[in-house]
Amino acid sequence: MEFFSPKAPTQGGWIWGVGPVFLLPTGSDDLLTAEQWGAGPTAVALKQQGPWTFGALGNHIWSFTGDDDRADISSTFIQPFTTYTWPSGWSLTATADSTYDWQGDQWTIPLGLFAGKVTKVGSQLVQLVIGPRYYADSAQSGPHGWGVRANVVLLFPK
Repeated sequence: MEFFSPKAPTQGGWIWGVGPVFLLPTGSDDLLTAEQWGAGPTAVALKQQGPWTFGALGNHIWSFTGDDDRADISSTFIQPFTTYTWPSGWSLTATADSTYDWQGDQWTIPLGLFAGKVTKVGSQLVQLVIGPRYYADSAQSGPHGWGVRANVVLLFPK
């Protein structure tokens, strides 16, 4: 994803961006890749009020080439999010990273609650995140029930 955004928030305090999103067939196993190349539009909008950040990220990807034996892709991703951040660098985030598969007419809706901490590893600023997620809906062959999500995000502030 690449976002093009104004330098300053809107008069109402919203930060937004639009741009392209790309899908590359990089999976190392057939279960981990659609073996399709894809692209589409993406957008994000968020607002920060004190320790709170809330907003949504969305995109749509269409496949345009790839393995003829694999299904074409037409997929919409919608991620509403709310985060509370403490001065210590700790945060708590709630998300619903929903994906709609237009080819299979199926939602995948994991609900998540994640704790995060901004810290340094050596001289690199990072955000470490972990928490549970529950799949409220998914394809028959998709994930079900409870899971865990963990992220390591490298931060490069100006």
